[in-house]
Amino acid sequence: MRYINTLHEGETIRNVYLCKGKRSAETRNGKPYDNLILQDKTGTLDGKVWDPNSSGIADYDEMDFIEVYGEVTSYNNNLQLNIRQIRVAQEGEYVAADYMPTTEKSPDGMYQELLGYIRQIKNEYLRKAVEYYFVEDEAFVKRFKAHSAAKTVHHGFAGGLLEHTLSVVRFCEYMAGAYPILNRDLLYAAAICHDIGKTKELSSFPENDYTDDGQLLGHIVIGVEMIGDAVRAIPGFPETLASELKHCIIAHHGELEYGSPKKPALAEALALNFADAADAKMQTLTEIFKDKNTTEWLGYNRLFESNLRKTKL
Repeated sequence: MRYINTLHEGETIRNVYLCKGKRSAETRNGKPYDNLILQDKTGTLDGKVWDPNSSGIADYDEMDFIEVYGEVTSYNNNLQLNIRQIRVAQEGEYVAADYMPTTEKSPDGMYQELLGYIRQIKNEYLRKAVEYYFVEDEAFVKRFKAHSAAKTVHHGFAGGLLEHTLSVVRFCEYMAGAYPILNRDLLYAAAICHDIGKTKELSSFPENDYTDDGQLLGHIVIGVEMIGDAVRAIPGFPETLASELKHCIIAHHGELEYGSPKKPALAEALALNFADAADAKMQTLTEIFKDKNTTEWLGYNRLFESNLRKTKL
């Protein structure tokens, strides 16, 4: 197995990868070719099939595990694979886990830490609302621990949703200790539940793509609906408290243009927005800088609206 992050320009390789994406296009001269996105657990690689009608190119589709043969080249400072041969790999020729980007941290360890925060929630109603999914729903727990937090941008790997959620809760723990105006129970419950809708917004690996509900509703609306289900299952849940919890989830993106139906109106909602944004941006930078052993400027980044580089140590 040759992992993508070990490839070098000038190599000729034959290896099995997941065909994460496939798109037909034409050159400026009108000649057809295929753009591929090849994936393994270490990342993705652009692939080019310049002669898709060649006898060496077998029929294949997106999400197939394919054996490719070709040369590793460089284009715009990024590696790509010029592919001469393709065949669909058979079961037994690959291990599916090798093709799913995965958290480098322990999912079980992270989940136990998250349960520790749940036990700290003193308000009975809020604790039961969180436990409705994170303790009592075994199918949800299994899905949450293995899910990604995004299709792209940040935490787009198996276990990423758990890793992101725990980081957000840790940020909130600091703020709850530093600013007495914050209701720690509400903030912890909202932080733990803020992205639960992503378990339905995105499909599981290896697809990790938007579901119909993900496209039509989005994880914020889905998450609020899920909280509504939990609240209705708990007798006597205070209406005002339910609205405050829902508001924190609704407003956690902070701005209308970022997808939040409402801007933060509670201190807890604002704190959650700051924690969510901080972790998302720092993880995004981590992934941008990963495996880049240079302190040269990396160019303008649309997300940060800035030219970026690593610190010169």
